[in-house]
Amino acid sequence: MPVYLTGRRPRTGLLLALLCLLAPTAWAQTTTESFDSGTKPTYPAAPVTLSTGSWIFDDALLGTDAQDHRAGAQAARLQQAGTLTMDFFLPDGASTVSVQHAAYGTDATAAFELWYQTQGCDTWVRAGQPVVAFSYSLQTASFPVNVPGGLRFQLRKVTGGSARLNLDNFTVTAFTTTAPPPPVAGDNQHLTMGNPSGATAEVSMPTNYLLEKAQYALSYHRDRGTPNWVSWYLAPVWIGSASRQNDFRADPTLPAGWYQVGSGSYSGSGFDRGHNCPSADRTSTVADNSATFLMTNMIPQAPNNNQQSWADLENYGRTLVDAGNELYIIMGAYGKGGTGSAGYAETLDQGRVQVPRRVWKVIVVLPRGTNDVSRVSAATRIIAIDTPNDNGMVRGWGQYRTSVDAIEAATGLDLLSALPTSVQQVVEAQVDSGPTN
Repeated sequence: MPVYLTGRRPRTGLLLALLCLLAPTAWAQTTTESFDSGTKPTYPAAPVTLSTGSWIFDDALLGTDAQDHRAGAQAARLQQAGTLTMDFFLPDGASTVSVQHAAYGTDATAAFELWYQTQGCDTWVRAGQPVVAFSYSLQTASFPVNVPGGLRFQLRKVTGGSARLNLDNFTVTAFTTTAPPPPVAGDNQHLTMGNPSGATAEVSMPTNYLLEKAQYALSYHRDRGTPNWVSWYLAPVWIGSASRQNDFRADPTLPAGWYQVGSGSYSGSGFDRGHNCPSADRTSTVADNSATFLMTNMIPQAPNNNQQSWADLENYGRTLVDAGNELYIIMGAYGKGGTGSAGYAETLDQGRVQVPRRVWKVIVVLPRGTNDVSRVSAATRIIAIDTPNDNGMVRGWGQYRTSVDAIEAATGLDLLSALPTSVQQVVEAQVDSGPTN
């Protein structure tokens, strides 16, 4: 769903599009900016002439050193809140856009977004979702656009602070009246396997509000004070030597006026501040680890659930990564009322935080590779568990295994929605029987 720069969404995105767009064309071509021409060795804002035309580089340069990950002679390098903006309009719109990306040198992760502006309109519209650049080799992200008429683009670095990122081979496929095939989901992103609830970053959706961090993505339920689900990608690049930060805190990125669950909201309740995306899954940098301690990543979790069976499963997941796999993980909770070390409770923090009855997780296990969505098959190991949020539960996560279908039936979510329907029907019905340690 498009996101509008003004912060206000019009009554329908279609109405704005109709007002702003020119007549469509059936002619399709591909335009690629390789960033191999032109010179810009410093960060301050300035125009630079490239092969496709003039671009404005702001907090960005053309990098040629050994730390720049690039396909050719040079690549764009962005720092802080850097942007790359076309100073011209492509006449034939766009069906899809792809761009290669990587973390500069050995810098920490950073995210970027693609925005577009139609000729004759002042509004900038976001295409697709933010993409996290964390690999130290170029990866390709694809964005659906499907907009005819005159169009220009802007690439924005949106997270990561001083961490720098490289962008290269920016490719636009022109609009065509024949609908293009859907873009292949980018590998190694937190929502590669799908958005389970169709969450969007719209204030008008307070019970299904999308928050995308560089470290994970989640659907937040304002009225429960907890996430509906949290989704993240796990591979060796996310695991390092950063220590546990323990800086539990409110999430300042929630919309203005929303109650922010705080570090002390669970105090004296008998429930742990239970991570969804675990601290130990994000140890590549201090910033990455710290991000897991935002309270939007927490649920009230019975201590024996959190510290025993759940911790065992998290540790097991990291052993699978050590064995040469990459994981796509989704965790969530449902129902009302759990039993912690101080007994049964339905809410905490004067009713602002709901205690869940059940806690679940789904793990897709793939040997490290590319085109991850297309590699999921009946032979892919998918671990799904559903546990009671009860301090008296028996240790051993293996006994709580279930099917993805069963979790969907209990929650109303559409898990692994990026997979072809025929694949979903097979893999979501299975119950894992593999090893547990």
